[in-house]
Amino acid sequence: MTHPIKDGNAHLASLRDGRTVYINGAAAGDVAQHPAFRNSVKSAAALYDFQARKENQELMTFETPTGHRVNRAWQAPRNYQEMVLRREALVTWAGEHHGFMGRSPDHVASALLGQSMGMEVFEKHDPKRAGAFRDYMRYATDKDLFLTYVIINPQADRSKDWGDQEGTDLVAAIVDEDHEGITIRGAKMLGTSSIMANEVFVANLQPLKKGEEHLAFSCAIEMGSKGLKVLSRKSYEQHAVSEFDNPLSSQLDENDALIYFDDVKVPWERVFTYKDSDACRAQFHDTPGHIMQNYQAQMRLTVKLRFLLGVARRITETIGTVGMPVIQEKLGYLASKVGMVEAMMYGLEAAGTMHNGYYIPNRNLIYSAQVVTQELYPQFVSAIRELAGGSLIMLPSSEQDMENPELRAIIRKTQISRAMPADDRVRFLKLAWDVLGSEYASRHLQYEMFYAGAQFVTCGHSFRTCDWDRSMALVDDAVALRLPPQKAA
Repeated sequence: MTHPIKDGNAHLASLRDGRTVYINGAAAGDVAQHPAFRNSVKSAAALYDFQARKENQELMTFETPTGHRVNRAWQAPRNYQEMVLRREALVTWAGEHHGFMGRSPDHVASALLGQSMGMEVFEKHDPKRAGAFRDYMRYATDKDLFLTYVIINPQADRSKDWGDQEGTDLVAAIVDEDHEGITIRGAKMLGTSSIMANEVFVANLQPLKKGEEHLAFSCAIEMGSKGLKVLSRKSYEQHAVSEFDNPLSSQLDENDALIYFDDVKVPWERVFTYKDSDACRAQFHDTPGHIMQNYQAQMRLTVKLRFLLGVARRITETIGTVGMPVIQEKLGYLASKVGMVEAMMYGLEAAGTMHNGYYIPNRNLIYSAQVVTQELYPQFVSAIRELAGGSLIMLPSSEQDMENPELRAIIRKTQISRAMPADDRVRFLKLAWDVLGSEYASRHLQYEMFYAGAQFVTCGHSFRTCDWDRSMALVDDAVALRLPPQKAA
């Protein structure tokens, strides 16, 4: 039996599940209609429309053993060629949102796919939980679900462990269980894209200590589940003046949220690790889960940096500085950084290895790329702002200025560009500000710096996965060559 490919309408229908989302002190109701979310929800649905188009189906989808055609994010590559094909599909998808959806549907799919490549890790800890995870992966894959995840605990008092925090019900914990499943209560973050996702994967990426077993679990929960409450941050979409003034934030604000579990019941068939802190660690780090989720992030970021590089070049064309040698030097420097990040992506694929019959990217090169890019992104944005100078400030207050004949005449006299008409100059520079200097842009700056953890975390991953023996052997060989010859006895 052939099943239809998931399209935008199917995704929009799946969001009408009675989910409880709060913003500005009130319940949002249907997120596909609410002014804080509706455009971004439509943008997410458009990704599914893209994969369902006849001309894109071969690149974007593959057939599961049960006859479903689903996004290639769910496809476990068996060799280098399949990895490249999967990457080409995911990079193409990222191009649809210019890399500005950090938690697009392929992100958590990649994380769970990587975990499923290491099923022996789940089997080792608990065969029943392993069976639940295996069954869930079949279900999520065949449904082509849009998953988000909350795998970090609320910061609270950073000087204390989570189990030692004052008060109760801060961190999501198991508070009850019976023959049907477990009940969890407490909070998790950062539920990026939870507003437009089908389900949430709940887990612990951060280490837990003895005595915190009630916090040590992982599971999958439908967003419409009773007791699941989503507390949205400020909506940049809702505060966008217009699509003209805020072309990206008005359409691609994937949103972030705190998710609170108010006695949410999770059936055993959706519980994958249970009161086992080592299993919580192992499902990310002893499987390819962590590297597959961050591999996807590098694909997306490569697209985003290429987009920003285009913004940089267009700014210099717009204000007439592109011909200056010093400007070309800066553009060339930025282009080299984008080329470096893209080359790292190709390199971590080429240096990949086999794992349980699957081809996975090089672990250390993944973490090397993370360390480099989380430092690069703010430098990249700052460099483009320097190229722009005052052009990003000398802009009309809003699209309404263009509708006033008197103001429009002045704007067209002052917004001069050899590269384009005045109206187009204003439109482009509004876009540039949206991605470089707006509140939306600031959120993206913070996101790219910390989505993988603080730099000491990513540097720690790089340290642990580095082939130190290879480097130290070179040193030892050099020392051996320079030792004075031994005198004969």
